[in-house]
Amino acid sequence: MGDITSFSDRTKASLREALLDAATDLLTERGYTALRMADVAARAGVSRQTVYNEFGNKGTLAEAVILRTTSEFLEGIRLRVQDARDLRDGIRVAVVHTIEHARENRLVATTLGTEAGEDLLPLLTTKGEPILTAATEVAAGQYREFEPSLSPESAALLAETVVRLSLSHLVMPTHSADEAAASVVAVLAPAIRALTTDQSTI
Repeated sequence: MGDITSFSDRTKASLREALLDAATDLLTERGYTALRMADVAARAGVSRQTVYNEFGNKGTLAEAVILRTTSEFLEGIRLRVQDARDLRDGIRVAVVHTIEHARENRLVATTLGTEAGEDLLPLLTTKGEPILTAATEVAAGQYREFEPSLSPESAALLAETVVRLSLSHLVMPTHSADEAAASVVAVLAPAIRALTTDQSTI
């Protein structure tokens, strides 16, 4: 029975990934307004009802695509930050990776730099709470590993600020990734000192 359940779970997960892949392709090609559940179904080789059964509506599907992309970003950040020297270096590494990876990721690049992506931009800005929440939670945990004296509230405040500044540099790029990261660290250095009880390592 356990093997049957496991197979069913794997099949469902595989279907979900296939639908997200299809939706990502179509969002990149056409943007959100032109996205149709029927087209996602056709691209994935399933019925339209299957797409509705899995996601319910177009908005939920688009949000799932964005959250999967965010998860990929966060995993890349986690792998790089774990080798950072200290908290400030960890923030610098995270901002650099975010900006560089965004330029390479086709969905994010479409969102930020093409006409098709204009209607996706609110998912990073005015409707970006799911991204902000997920990224803040992960970053706050990493910050407390570097600085155990940071309270959960202080770590969350610092993390949210870093995420918001990183998104700002993505939406309105005026510097290289290294320059943007350096400016974020410079601005936040006093806050890090103020939020850290034991300042000997800052």
